[in-house]
Amino acid sequence: MNKILVIEDDDALNKIVTSHLRTHGYSVVSCTDANKALEELSEQMIDIIVSDIMMPGIDGFELAGSVRKLNKTMPILFISALDDLYSKKKGFRLDIDDYMVKPIELDELILRIQALIRRANIANDNQITIGKLVLDKDEMTIYLEKQEIPVTVREFHVLFKLLSYPKKTFTRLQLMDEFWGYETESESRSVDVYITKLRNKFKNNGAFEIVTVHGLGYKAVLHEEK
Repeated sequence: MNKILVIEDDDALNKIVTSHLRTHGYSVVSCTDANKALEELSEQMIDIIVSDIMMPGIDGFELAGSVRKLNKTMPILFISALDDLYSKKKGFRLDIDDYMVKPIELDELILRIQALIRRANIANDNQITIGKLVLDKDEMTIYLEKQEIPVTVREFHVLFKLLSYPKKTFTRLQLMDEFWGYETESESRSVDVYITKLRNKFKNNGAFEIVTVHGLGYKAVLHEEK
C-alpha cells in the first residue's frame, strides 16, 4: 500500500483530501504545517507528497527544497490557489513533479497520484520499454524495433530522464544543472539543440514525442497517453 503525505493548513480541505485518498486504498499521513511534515519524513517511509504552498512558517517551496536535498526522486505534487506562471515556474525549478490549482477535482487528484507513482516506479528501473522502443541504461543504448538508434551519452541521459517521468515538465535550468553541470550560462541554449537532435532522431518512433511547454521547458508525452 502506497503511503501519501498530505500537507494542508486548511483543516477542512485536509480532511476532505485525506478521506478521499483513504477510500481509494492509500495510507495517508496528514499534517497541517511543513515542520511536522519534515518530522514525519524523517520517521517513516513516504511514497509521495501532496502539499499546499501558502502555509504559515515554512511554505511549500521551502519544503520542496528541503525534501530535494534529501531525496531526488520522491514525487511531489503541489495543490495551490496560486495560478500564476511565476509560482508554477518556481515549483518546477525546485523539481516538483506536478501542480494542481485549487479548487481541485478529487478524482483528478487520484489520477495524477496514480500516474506519479507509476512513473516513479519506472524511474527506478534501468530499462524503459515503450511499445517497440527500449532504452537500456546499463548498455547506454536505445533500440527501436530491435535496431539500435545511435545517440551520444548526453542525448541518452536527457531522453531517459524525460521518458522516466512522462508528462512531467523539466525546465531548461533543471536539465542544464543535471546534465551540463557547471558549464557556462551561455551554454543554456545547448538544451534546445539537444532536444532538436532527439526530435530528429525519433520523429517517426511511434512511441513518444517531446513537447515544448511554453515559458517552462520540455516534457515527453507517450502516444498512448495523448
